[in-house]
Amino acid sequence: MRAGATCSFLIPLLGATLLGSFCGATGSLEDRAGRPAPPHLVFIMVDDQGYGDVGYHGSEIRTPVLDQLAGEGVRLENYYVQAICSPSRSQLMTGRYQIHTGLQHSIIRPLQPLCLPLDHPTLPERLAEAGYATHMVGKWHLGFSRRSCLPTRRGFQSFLGTLTGSGDHFSYRSCDGGAEACGFDLHDGERPAWEMAGNYSTALYVQRTKEILRSHDPSKPLFLYLSLQAAHTPLQAPERFLHAYRGVENPARRHYAAMLSCLDQGLGEVVQELRSAGLYHNTVLVYSSDNGGQPLSGGSNWPLRGGKGTYWEGGVRAVGFVHSVLLKRKGAVSGALIHVSDWCPTLLGLAGASCPRGCHLDGHDVWGAISEGLPSPRTEILFNIDPVSKRPGAAGQKAPVMLHSLGAWDTAVRAAIRVGEWKLLTGSMGDGDWIPPRRARMPAALERWQGLEKRRDQRRKSIWLFNITSDPYERADLAEARPEVVMLLLARLGEYNQTAVEPRNPPDDPMANPQLHGGAWGPWLGLEGQGGDGEQEETRVERKVKHCKVCKLKALFKKVDSRLQRNALLF
Repeated sequence: MRAGATCSFLIPLLGATLLGSFCGATGSLEDRAGRPAPPHLVFIMVDDQGYGDVGYHGSEIRTPVLDQLAGEGVRLENYYVQAICSPSRSQLMTGRYQIHTGLQHSIIRPLQPLCLPLDHPTLPERLAEAGYATHMVGKWHLGFSRRSCLPTRRGFQSFLGTLTGSGDHFSYRSCDGGAEACGFDLHDGERPAWEMAGNYSTALYVQRTKEILRSHDPSKPLFLYLSLQAAHTPLQAPERFLHAYRGVENPARRHYAAMLSCLDQGLGEVVQELRSAGLYHNTVLVYSSDNGGQPLSGGSNWPLRGGKGTYWEGGVRAVGFVHSVLLKRKGAVSGALIHVSDWCPTLLGLAGASCPRGCHLDGHDVWGAISEGLPSPRTEILFNIDPVSKRPGAAGQKAPVMLHSLGAWDTAVRAAIRVGEWKLLTGSMGDGDWIPPRRARMPAALERWQGLEKRRDQRRKSIWLFNITSDPYERADLAEARPEVVMLLLARLGEYNQTAVEPRNPPDDPMANPQLHGGAWGPWLGLEGQGGDGEQEETRVERKVKHCKVCKLKALFKKVDSRLQRNALLF
């Protein structure tokens, strides 16, 4: 497969001829026995798209395909994800809050001997049990220290994509710890796909997606997870898309906009292929960003507060919509409270794959709220409780410990929860500025934007309360005015905290360095007769390799062979 080094999609950018129309179609298809056929499920997750970075939210970035898909489906305007990559993806895959999988502290970095816990069944595993064909294309970012962690061992029958969190969109070079550990990261199944280097990631993933759709038997239900790396850094885009934004003076914004326009055009091809393959009229397509945009890397969450990595609205309120002929209402805007963890039970429900007895999910089946406008079964969202991240106190000062009905809460702990219309945050929340889109080179203005929130009375704060319904931009902190609401939400945090597992945040393992494994990122534990894949064995191996003193020497010996291999394939 060769997608080319540019986004050379073959169809027009937009129009009725591109996406067609619903033509009044409703209802569901039936199998030969007259029963409703399980729908095909296509989940599209994009990387670091800001709330303000889609045409229908007023962005200057041109996203006509997304605008049409959302306009003909149901726009989700009270939709939340997590603040960073791995937690959002883990909750999509398991339907469980990250406090219940041990991933509450941060992302999974390439050097960490860590992955999505193996004792949590995944969405594709359950769908495969229900008879679905399952395929993944794009970014995994849920760990790969062992083969049992790989997408092909967690329910996907095929995989083309990256295992790490970021990398070059053309060469697929990915680094961790600065430039200390770098390697190739593009895998087809479980092997490094060296021969595909040079293809732009969005074009490559769209091409593979089209091949999957083209070859799929329409009579068999399909789950396709397209996890695009755009518009995550490094900011890279084909020249013709950059040319379309030549008038945008700010280079980060220009590249970011070009990446999203390329992505938008590619998704138009995916929808067209769904039609050509005879799958479209029985497909539910879900679109979601994985977290808020990063303003310093071209993204915009305006007019929301904050951005990626924070629990302000700009970090967790996401672009999302559902597009399907099977929707009972179309062209609607939903204000139902929905969280990324809800997709697991919702898609399982559509597939007729009920949760086994004894299983417990934090997500809810929200299909009725989306399709029919029924009240959402979700009334609250736990964004996170991260006991590892604590707000550093000023000299001689500590964040207050507040008493509630279940005991005490240390407000230095980084946590956030929404219950009904109320949202409570404690600890270090990160940059809480309101930053307009960075269309021009304005360092002085940028400095002024970044100072909006850093008022003297905010520097030592460790608790905030907002009424998100009346104040979606989080400008009026009501923590002092409504102490009774603060106490209720602190008690709710305390209840959740009683169910939390210990954070899993192991130190870097030097044996993960790709220079020890042929120059490509991949599993390194449980290899060469080390033993089984169990948690106990993993812990034992981690302790053993953590203090390895010959790793750098091994890397030196293998570096020459690795470079020769890469050079032969890439040049």
